[in-house]
Amino acid sequence: MTFARNLLFGTAGVPDSTPQTSTLAALAHLKTLALDGLEMEFVHGVKLGSETAEKIRRSAEEKGLALSAHAPYYVNLNSREMGTRLQSREHLLRSARAAALCGCRSLVFHAGYYGDSTPEQTFEVIRKALREILSVLKAEHNPVALRVETMGKRSQFGSLDEVIALCRDVEGLAPCLDFSHLHAREGKANTYVDFHRTLRKIEKRLGRSALRDLHVHLSGIAYGDKGELKHLNLSDSDFRYGDWITAANDLNAAGLVICESPAREYDAVILKRLYEAKRLKS
Repeated sequence: MTFARNLLFGTAGVPDSTPQTSTLAALAHLKTLALDGLEMEFVHGVKLGSETAEKIRRSAEEKGLALSAHAPYYVNLNSREMGTRLQSREHLLRSARAAALCGCRSLVFHAGYYGDSTPEQTFEVIRKALREILSVLKAEHNPVALRVETMGKRSQFGSLDEVIALCRDVEGLAPCLDFSHLHAREGKANTYVDFHRTLRKIEKRLGRSALRDLHVHLSGIAYGDKGELKHLNLSDSDFRYGDWITAANDLNAAGLVICESPAREYDAVILKRLYEAKRLKS
């Protein structure tokens, strides 16, 4: 698989302006918008067959679009219920298998909640589960990278330091950096200096290759005392996306940026145009 030479921009799921509600229609629509990729949403389960997956793979390749996928929201590798943990494992395996058939490079997932556990206990449980899951995928020669997402609610496992530590400890695991979540989690991390520091931390702790193979989520976001409340359009939030673009460009970051705003295709175009303007000035 080849890596992006710069930042690519796409949407989380089928854009609302797509003429038909299907992934194949979304790929054609994204191409007309001059966007670069799509994160397929398996958030309510994997609901496509192998023939459809093959059509998606071929269409994305023909159009030069990058694909990733997002695993079901109900994954919780730290649940008190062993049945839920086992189901979460199966959700990730099933999603990774479907993602591979579609030609996705990455599968993003939410690792779980702290519940009654300490952060340290949660880390150990999730680390053990992911090592087992990745061992299965390695044995199956599945090329999809599992990416654990930084989370926006303080009740969720997924601070920046937790994600970095997990990726260092679990072979084959990579981060999905949701900078809007990082902002909402603490109500800060929203300046050029913050964004630059975070990206440099990724480079220092996970290597230069991690900075050149990012998977990023961006959107506007509303938040309160406990963190994330909901996604917003960029223009309706305080998220300083221009500073993020500048920091990423200054560090020569590369990879796929997925926009999760409600009007995701329009905000993705805004982000891409801003990035291209920054690159012209560099």
